[in-house]
Amino acid sequence: MKTKPSRRAGFTLVEIMIVVAIIGLLSAIALPNLVKARVTSQTNACINNLRQIDSAKHQWALENNQPSSATPSETDLAPYMGRGEVGLVVNVSGGNVEGQLNCPTGGTYTINDIATPPGCDAPGHELP
Repeated sequence: MKTKPSRRAGFTLVEIMIVVAIIGLLSAIALPNLVKARVTSQTNACINNLRQIDSAKHQWALENNQPSSATPSETDLAPYMGRGEVGLVVNVSGGNVEGQLNCPTGGTYTINDIATPPGCDAPGHELP
C-alpha cells in the first residue's frame, strides 16, 4: 500500500516576503502623490475663501455706499459670508478657530480695503 506524503497548503516565507515588498513599493510610489494632492487642495480651498471674502467686501461696500478706500471689519462682512442670518466671521487671527472662516493650513487672512484683494500669509495662497 502506497501512502501519499501529506503536504500542508499555505504560503512559503519567500512568497509572503515578495507580497510585502510589492505593497511597500506601491505605497512608496503613492505617498508623495497623496501629499501633493493634499497641499493642492488646501491651497485651492484657501483661494476660494479669499474669493468669498472679496465678494463679501464688494457687497458690503455697495450696500453701505462706501468708497474703495474703506476697510470693512470681520463683523461687517459676516452677514455677507453665508451660513444663515448671522453669517460667518473671517478669522484674521490665524490658526483654526471653530465657527470662523479659516485658512486650511492655519494662515492668517487680511481683509484689506475694497480696492485691494484680501490676502493670506501662507505661501502660494493669493488671488490670481
